[in-house]
Amino acid sequence: MKKYEAMFIIKPDLKEEDKTAVLKSIKDLVGKHHGVVTQDQIWAERRKLAYDLFPVGGGIRYKEGLYYLVNFDVDPSAITLLKSVYGLNESILRYLILRLEEKKVS
Repeated sequence: MKKYEAMFIIKPDLKEEDKTAVLKSIKDLVGKHHGVVTQDQIWAERRKLAYDLFPVGGGIRYKEGLYYLVNFDVDPSAITLLKSVYGLNESILRYLILRLEEKKVS
């Protein structure tokens, strides 16, 4: 299992129960692939984006987003599956998954 960090930009206009469901689905998907979420937090509730984002399929132009940060441990083979599912979620505007480097002890 490797350590990963993921940042999600979620639509800011979601209702509270929809927002909670999206955040829960992000964490549950990691668990479904035998991973462990070590930390999660809402990094910014409504933050201005550097540039406007258009969701897949067109629609509303988003100038703000909810930033959600998740740290988790999972097998590297599951990352491709996670990316494909997160990319299909219409409530997630953008995401980025990074592998964290192991600290070397000298």
